[in-house]
Amino acid sequence: MAEQAILSARDLDFFYGASQALRHISLDIPAGRVTALIGPSGCGKSTFLRTINRMNDLVPGTRMTGSLTFQGQEIYAPGLDVTALRRRIGMVFQKPNPFPMSIYDNVAYGPRTHGERRRARLDELVENSLRAAAIWEEVRDRLRKSALGLSGGQQQRLCIARALAVEPEVLLMDEATSALDPISTSKIEDLIGSLKEKYTIVMVTHNMQQAVRVSDRTAFFLSGELVEFSPTERLFSMPRDQRTEDYITGRFG
Repeated sequence: MAEQAILSARDLDFFYGASQALRHISLDIPAGRVTALIGPSGCGKSTFLRTINRMNDLVPGTRMTGSLTFQGQEIYAPGLDVTALRRRIGMVFQKPNPFPMSIYDNVAYGPRTHGERRRARLDELVENSLRAAAIWEEVRDRLRKSALGLSGGQQQRLCIARALAVEPEVLLMDEATSALDPISTSKIEDLIGSLKEKYTIVMVTHNMQQAVRVSDRTAFFLSGELVEFSPTERLFSMPRDQRTEDYITGRFG
């Protein structure tokens, strides 16, 4: 049975000014799965990730051609509510970036921004999100203390909780473990495995072993092109393209 695509790109080109960063990208990202985007630095994987929730809009002079849909709706349609899109498609960045406020207020920030004022509902969202991010037990007694007092790994799990608090359907992760120690990385990898039961996850990683450990499908980008997109096990054991094999065996990149 074919997996249902939640995100679909067709012949997508992306430009920073006159410089073309993505060329003719076409792929279907399945719902309820972890999709990893791999490739050498500058290959376009993070640019593609940031087209999904239009984070690239924040960079002057960018433009996209082709089609990119989320549940059948064009993400770049004129008049699309980008704030509403980013509520449905959350993002976690490379470096933990908690707000300089309490742990509770970090997680409640998104729901409050979207108009939630009921204290009982905020309490529920904060606890549920911290539990989902596997950090509740570590912070339950210090919710009113500054988030900046947490360790790097805890801060990143807090940022995941903050992204989950607005109840998104998709979670984008841009090298979300690359600034963390091995133990913190392992905790977040375990967390990704449990989150995919409820969310679709698209992650950029430069760590190929991580892609093997946590993803269901892997896309290999090179020089702005999508070279190969396959079930992860197949891509790493039987790549169809020589360039993929050269990359995963360490011949370049």
